[in-house]
Amino acid sequence: MIKNLAVIGAGQMGAGIALVCAVNGYEVTLNDIDQKFIDSGLERNKKWLDRQVSKERMTQQEADEIWNRMTGEVDLQKAVSEKDMVIEAIIENLDIKKDVWTKIGNYAPEHAIFGSNTSSLSITEMAVASGRPEKFLGTHFFNPPVIMKIIEFIKGYSTSQETLETAIEFGKSLGMKTVIAAEAPGFIVNRILIPMLNEAYFALQEGVATKEDIDLAVKMGLNHPMGPLTLSDFIGLDTILYIAEYLHKELGEDKYRPCPLLRKMVRAGKLGRKTGEGFYKYD
Repeated sequence: MIKNLAVIGAGQMGAGIALVCAVNGYEVTLNDIDQKFIDSGLERNKKWLDRQVSKERMTQQEADEIWNRMTGEVDLQKAVSEKDMVIEAIIENLDIKKDVWTKIGNYAPEHAIFGSNTSSLSITEMAVASGRPEKFLGTHFFNPPVIMKIIEFIKGYSTSQETLETAIEFGKSLGMKTVIAAEAPGFIVNRILIPMLNEAYFALQEGVATKEDIDLAVKMGLNHPMGPLTLSDFIGLDTILYIAEYLHKELGEDKYRPCPLLRKMVRAGKLGRKTGEGFYKYD
């Protein structure tokens, strides 16, 4: 049974995962390589709680209880010790993730379940690096986790049935729907999503339509909550490029070839909301 957990990476996804876990009663330790990142992640969560109180969606006492279930710890060994589960949500780079998982495997208790929030990378490679492949699986949350009520669980080559079942029960305890994918590049959602986003970039690059009309057409015509270019800015163009390159490399099909416009924007530092400009500008 999972009673407490550590979330590694205090960025948008890591902090969001910590928040949804705390909201649902779990004690969570948020870890990152610098205290300033932890403080920033916790502050975002505090602002979210304050908004819920101001909108009368929860009481101040409820918000305080949730807040008190979240702590920060910059020391990785201290963060993962005595934890029932460790979820990693760091940069989408396989080598960096594997290095972190090797350390976690040396520090975490033997019973702990390991989950990577990767959106496309090899669960099996990270599982081997952790030294506990039977305890390892993909735990792909969607942004923002406190609103997007679904988790993709991805089985690695050696993921045990017990680990999968425990993870599914954990997901349900967060009020989430759960889906299970076998290991394959991009899993379910990103294998379908990334080519669609990439095609929107080609359409813009070729002058098929303006960015506003591309977004409006997809939003209204396909009943999506937002258009592909707005969504891309929300995800981060650097993340999308990394996933597209990985899919292209692993699957070897041209439909995953990143659009040149995407590469240019990433090289220019126009990554979306997190840099203040992507396909659109943000305050």
